[in-house]
Amino acid sequence: MRIALGSDHAGLCLKREIAAQLTSLGHEPLDFGTQGTASVDYPDFAEKVARAIQSGDCAKGVLVCGTGVGMCIAANKFRGIRAALCTCELEARMTRQHNDANILCLGERVIGVELARAIAEAFFATAFAGGRHQVRLDKIAAIERGEAQR
Repeated sequence: MRIALGSDHAGLCLKREIAAQLTSLGHEPLDFGTQGTASVDYPDFAEKVARAIQSGDCAKGVLVCGTGVGMCIAANKFRGIRAALCTCELEARMTRQHNDANILCLGERVIGVELARAIAEAFFATAFAGGRHQVRLDKIAAIERGEAQR
C-alpha cells in the first residue's frame, strides 16, 4: 500500500521511525516533508498528504506534529479525509473499523516511539467493518457536500 507521510519540524523524528516501520511491513511510504528541523507550518504538510489521498496516489496517510492535534484539524478540512488522532492501539483499531479513517495523526511530544509503532501497526492492519458504520460515513459525506439534514 502506498502511504503518504508528512510532518512538521516537531514530528520529523517520529515520522522517520514510522516510515521505516511501514517499509518493514511491506508498505511504500511516500514522504511529503518536512525534511529538516527548521520551523515550518504544519497545515502545508497536512494539505500535501490529504491531496495525495484525494487524488488516489496514496491509499492512506500518516501525519506527525508535536501533539498531532494541529495536523488532525488541518487534514480534516479536506473533502473525503477522515483523519484521526490516536494515542493508543484501541483508538487506531476502532477508528479504522468504525470510521474508515484514512489518515493516522500522531504526536511526537505525546507518545513514545514504541507506542507509535504499535498504533501504526494496528491502524494499517485493521479493515473497515462497513455495515451500519457505512451509513454514518454517508452522513459525514453529506455534511461535506453541504447536504446535512437539519
